[in-house]
Amino acid sequence: MPSKSERSVHVVSLGCPKNRVDTELMMGQLAGAGFAPTPDADGADVLLVNTCAFIEESKTESIEAILDLADVKERNPASRLVVAGCLAQRHARELRTEMPEVDFFVGTGEYHELAALLDLQADAARATPAALGQRKGRPTYVADHLAPRYVPDGSFSNWLKIAEGCSQGCSFCIIPKLRGVQRSRPVADLIAEARLLVQSGAVELNLVAQDLTHYGVDLGQPDALASLITGLGAVEGLRWVRLMYAHPDNVSDNLLRAMAETANCLPYVDIPLQHAADNVLRRMKRPGGRADIEALLARMRAAVPGLTVRTTLLVGHPGEGEAEFEELCEFVTEQRFDHMGCFAWSAEEGTSSARMTDAVPTLVRRHRQNRIMAIQRQIAAEHMQARIDQECDVLVEGLSEETDLLLQGRAAWQAPGIDGGVYINDAPDDIGRGQLRRVKFTATAGEYDLVGHVVA
Repeated sequence: MPSKSERSVHVVSLGCPKNRVDTELMMGQLAGAGFAPTPDADGADVLLVNTCAFIEESKTESIEAILDLADVKERNPASRLVVAGCLAQRHARELRTEMPEVDFFVGTGEYHELAALLDLQADAARATPAALGQRKGRPTYVADHLAPRYVPDGSFSNWLKIAEGCSQGCSFCIIPKLRGVQRSRPVADLIAEARLLVQSGAVELNLVAQDLTHYGVDLGQPDALASLITGLGAVEGLRWVRLMYAHPDNVSDNLLRAMAETANCLPYVDIPLQHAADNVLRRMKRPGGRADIEALLARMRAAVPGLTVRTTLLVGHPGEGEAEFEELCEFVTEQRFDHMGCFAWSAEEGTSSARMTDAVPTLVRRHRQNRIMAIQRQIAAEHMQARIDQECDVLVEGLSEETDLLLQGRAAWQAPGIDGGVYINDAPDDIGRGQLRRVKFTATAGEYDLVGHVVA
């Protein structure tokens, strides 16, 4: 391979923000080993795809990305093709047989060794294909703030992964087998990383984990998330802190108090609820029932003024009959979530749900997914309409992807990449990416977006 100063890597990162953090950590290692990122796949020395395997659709997307890069490798046989992430963790043995063009499979607990592996001589590396991706047991690695992380220049919004793995036992979910049990990072370590990210230009940090609200429980600190929020409140220059992937269990009063009292903690929470019918929740192995969920939502909204609630649902789980689905539709209509996503259940190998015999037909699952999202689209459109003539701070992201005549940004109640945005017209000349500017909303743009102008 070329000398370190000449080496390049082309990266495709798939899946959730937690996967994106892993990608940035791998890129940080590779940068330290002399690799420079390149958008040119054909000219890259290393082709890296960080895969997702959460549901069937994500596995299909991952395999398509691998095959695309395999075509690139065929044109440039000297390049190395690396498959990392959840798909590699879950199916490395099978994929090694089916995709011999892949040089290395790197599991979710092994990505910190990628740079060292690529630094081996080509023949020696090819002679040890089992070096990564075939270890027994679940991942145990946890990065800390000293681990090099590649954050692109000008990044003003970043993800802060506060824990690895998950210790919940949801019947439909493969994540604990892919990511291992929950391993929380110390509060001080996260504060140190937050300061580094702010020094690099971040004004917004989105806290992520497989299970945010159980952060610290494995360390014997059940209220660690409240302590972390309070600590992040003292990080100078950090304007917005957002909570993503909060499990509905272990939402303590101390946590809600910290959210309400910490100036830079946004009144926003992403809390995947999955369902509302009691018997479906039991089959999903989720804690509590509908009454518990409704009481939790009421407590959260009372404790945190102006709270934005995003949730995710799963329809078509085995045992979900028409009555249970209608109950879920009623629940969504009553709760009027600010934002919502919905997956249709798929039988994931290795989960107890996949072994259940009363599966809902595929077409019925898709119909239910479409129907409940239609309900949410109407609710979202009404929420957007109610914001006309209101003002709030908007984080400016740059030129609109739709037209270079408009800027775009996000309000505090819009998480990056999933909640829509704000189009800004008649923008002043001094406005720039990463600024928080006061915007008055003047019109809607579909169900999820708003149009407005900067006010003094």
